[in-house]
Amino acid sequence: MCSIVQKYNVPGPRYTSYPTVPYWDVNAFSGKKWEASVKRGFDASNTKEGISLYIHLPFCESMCTFCGCHKRITKRHDVELPYITALLKEWKLYRKLFSDKPIIKELHLGGGTPTFFSPENLRFLINGILSCADIAENHEFSFEGHPNNTTYEHLQTLFDVGFRRVSYGVQDYNLQVQEAIHRVQPYENVKKVTEWARDIGYTSIGHDIIFGLPFQTLAHVEETILKTKKLMPDRLAFYSYAHVPWIKGNGQRGYKDADLPSPDEKREQYEKGKALLKKVGYEEIGMDHFALSSDSLHKSMQAGELHRNFMGYTSSKTHLMVGLGASSISDSWYGFAQNVKSLEEYQHLVQNNIIPIYRGHLLTVEDEIIRRHILNLMCHFETSWSTYKLYLPELENVKERLVEMELDGLVVIAENQIKITTKGRPFVRNICMAFDLYLQRKKPDTALFSMTI
Repeated sequence: MCSIVQKYNVPGPRYTSYPTVPYWDVNAFSGKKWEASVKRGFDASNTKEGISLYIHLPFCESMCTFCGCHKRITKRHDVELPYITALLKEWKLYRKLFSDKPIIKELHLGGGTPTFFSPENLRFLINGILSCADIAENHEFSFEGHPNNTTYEHLQTLFDVGFRRVSYGVQDYNLQVQEAIHRVQPYENVKKVTEWARDIGYTSIGHDIIFGLPFQTLAHVEETILKTKKLMPDRLAFYSYAHVPWIKGNGQRGYKDADLPSPDEKREQYEKGKALLKKVGYEEIGMDHFALSSDSLHKSMQAGELHRNFMGYTSSKTHLMVGLGASSISDSWYGFAQNVKSLEEYQHLVQNNIIPIYRGHLLTVEDEIIRRHILNLMCHFETSWSTYKLYLPELENVKERLVEMELDGLVVIAENQIKITTKGRPFVRNICMAFDLYLQRKKPDTALFSMTI
């Protein structure tokens, strides 16, 4: 296994989109084209499945050094209402593009730290969003909670406006690791907020655990999972720390590369953790996710409805996902667009009635086909092109690129089908890279992605 790890431990995308952001054709993109793409996605999505909303709440009171997200560090809470006002204005700008009243199927609050905001302000935000929309019957509203500052009032307030899923960032319970990543939170805090959510009536409680963190050992991962067993969250994200210190402002230069576990140690942490999770009763879902059989994520996998987008894995697909807030990314199914990252620029553009995007990509026919294959691999560990709608001549070259992986036991190649083996699941990113025509045609000459292992 060690030789396989060394062989395939290369930089690679996580494939929350295809094409990946570094390969977007920004020159062919424009605001007008994006608006037309949104209208097309809305018309294809709204009455059939509803739409999704991702709302980025970027504020944090302190810097977590493992985090690569866009955020603003501040202890000033007077930033909350002006930012919410801008979010609601941006939502209004999007609603003007819709041909009908939107039906919201999924809504997710991400960050940053959503629970930086007061319960009252979060209620004001959600009520403002929903006042001009209908809610789908089987909707899923979720948010990310920080165990140290999520209050009972946060949980109750969001429950009252329709939220039934919450995920808490645990990372690791070892104090040395927590201090290294600047995220000290005792087990008792996680236990308290998990039990509060369960008592209030949340039907899906998630914990995020990371392996490969600075100073983290195999024993630390085991300890974290055994403590997690006591709380039995409905789902878990158990994923590899992405070391990308070249991204400006993410804080990852606070420790040395030598402080990180080696690739083989990381893979051992993952394999041991996965075995423990299976023993506890969790089923592996897609890449790096696990769930109990009662959770909606597991049920969607069983039904073949698992989906992946910029929010990660979701239990259902919508054509249109609107991202609100600074740095948010939207997906119309036919194109992508990212908002400006500066808070000041974001608020200025919205105040001037401009949808605050600064780059994007409109999918070609080839893009749409490759996107479908990568989604199939990421969600179902197999894909096929038995119909002309999913066939491209380039797929013969893809099969050739996968021959060595087949010899290593990672995939099974048929005439018009690729299946990922159980052994190959940890290498799903590498397998998807064989399908990534942009990556194959133009290999990056600078650091763009984290290591796959």
